[in-house]
Amino acid sequence: MDGSGTPRQRGSEHIWLNAAYEVLTQSGVEAVKVMPLAKQLGLTRTGFYWHFKDRDALLEAMVARWEDKNTGNLVARCEAYAETICEAMFNLFDCWLDNSLFDARLDLAIRNWARNDATLRVRLEEADRRRAEAIASMFRRFGYSELQAEVRSMTVIYTQIGYISMQVSETWQKRIARMPNYIEVFTGHCPSGSDIRRFETRHSTLS
Repeated sequence: MDGSGTPRQRGSEHIWLNAAYEVLTQSGVEAVKVMPLAKQLGLTRTGFYWHFKDRDALLEAMVARWEDKNTGNLVARCEAYAETICEAMFNLFDCWLDNSLFDARLDLAIRNWARNDATLRVRLEEADRRRAEAIASMFRRFGYSELQAEVRSMTVIYTQIGYISMQVSETWQKRIARMPNYIEVFTGHCPSGSDIRRFETRHSTLS
């Protein structure tokens, strides 16, 4: 409480970070400022400093969220159990359909931000390297040569970056329907009917 007996209005770290996320993904990093965030949330500016040392600390927390969520989950899906390369690719494709695993809006915002931030650009390059290596390792696990694994990994990565950067708009049904064909393009194998049905079933509740 302050001297008048009124509770301090400081929100929570989660609230501040979510507000910053909305501004970052809609307007870019330059628009992420403490006072406008406080006004938007109806909280005091000093409340911000209960959770973050300064604006840079808030931005660092946002980058850490991106690294943990997008890169961390992508690597985990590549390492998930699968009996075939097609099943493994469907595991990875979960990231492109489930926002709780991979946030495309945040990925685009980070990429745009990194264009003018050399330090972040290094972290982005490292994240892309980790993603590419995870996908290549997945291919190698199923017997692809080093060169094939590398090239196929790059094909997957560049396709997804293109989707994100071009902000491709398509219906949920159309995207789901195309994914078995993407599997064939990326792996050289047609997924089985059971693989397709399992994939479609686990995403039916997200549409």
